[in-house]
Amino acid sequence: MAGVSKCMKYSMFIFNFFFWVCGCIILGFSIWIRVSSAQQGMDSSMLGGVNLLIAVGAIIMILGFLGCCGAVKESRCMLMLFFIALLLILILQVASGVIGAVYKPQVEAIFNLTLSESVSALQSTTGEYKEFQEEFQKLEKTYQCCGLKDGPKDWGQNFDKKKDICLCEVEKPPSSDLCVYYGGRYVYKKSCGEVIMKQVKDNLAIVMGIAFGLAVVEILGLVFSMTLYCQIGSK
Repeated sequence: MAGVSKCMKYSMFIFNFFFWVCGCIILGFSIWIRVSSAQQGMDSSMLGGVNLLIAVGAIIMILGFLGCCGAVKESRCMLMLFFIALLLILILQVASGVIGAVYKPQVEAIFNLTLSESVSALQSTTGEYKEFQEEFQKLEKTYQCCGLKDGPKDWGQNFDKKKDICLCEVEKPPSSDLCVYYGGRYVYKKSCGEVIMKQVKDNLAIVMGIAFGLAVVEILGLVFSMTLYCQIGSK
């Protein structure tokens, strides 16, 4: 063991165990965001960042295991693989952040296009989008919202055909800030597009927080692994 610090060795092991746990948390949380966003009818093209985090979380779990084994076995090969893979992930995260900032207008345009296509589905009277309309009504009741962009107008002729669409289910609709009188009944005032956008922004803030915290952990991992790699080489 001459030349290899026990403190560094076991610090590397503990760090990588923590790193593995972080990977599990990121993977689980990203999957939860992905599923909840899909249930709200969001287009898969809007979830690229979340999909990337799912991949990163899975890779981090593998890297955490690799780092633990490299530290315990004092394997320079495993430590170098760990260092290179971790460095690539850090570069990928930075690149993703830059790309996301550069293409923000395009992402917003895709989101608005998705909303427009969904409005067309709500207005359809052919029965082709019946299942989508039923699921959307459930979303309206859950989040107390109506339509996607222009409230009850988004439903077109279907609004008059189905009396339960956007129906404000509160005890006293006239005195509630949630409701507005439209088409002979009280309906929810807020559009579901606003709700979805708020969910996107909240999820984005969570993703950015995770990514920033992860970057700090990754830099520590790079320092630990290279230090231990050099110590083992000087034995």
